[in-house]
Amino acid sequence: MELSEREYFAAVGTRPGMYVSRPSFLTLSAFVTGYGECAARHGAGALDGWREWLIARSGKQDSPSIWWALVLDIAFPNGWTDPSDLGPADEAHAVEALFELLDEFLARVNTA
Repeated sequence: MELSEREYFAAVGTRPGMYVSRPSFLTLSAFVTGYGECAARHGAGALDGWREWLIARSGKQDSPSIWWALVLDIAFPNGWTDPSDLGPADEAHAVEALFELLDEFLARVNTA
């Protein structure tokens, strides 16, 4: 059975420790980046438009250029400093936001 990107990322979000050694926000962001790069290299633009969608979703015209910073902007609208210094509760919230946003993005892409 082949999973769609949405189903695949739902599985990763549910059990991230099965996919990365330390399921932190930055490690999982690197995983998502690697997935997107591999997909693009093989002709499947699974995450095409992800950054642009995040910019639109954030509602900020002066958005950062790195997509994971956009996720943090959405997850922490009152601001954040260094993603490597997130406390346990903020780390969990950032990871949850990452996979919720991925799901929302992929749901829209698959119905467009």
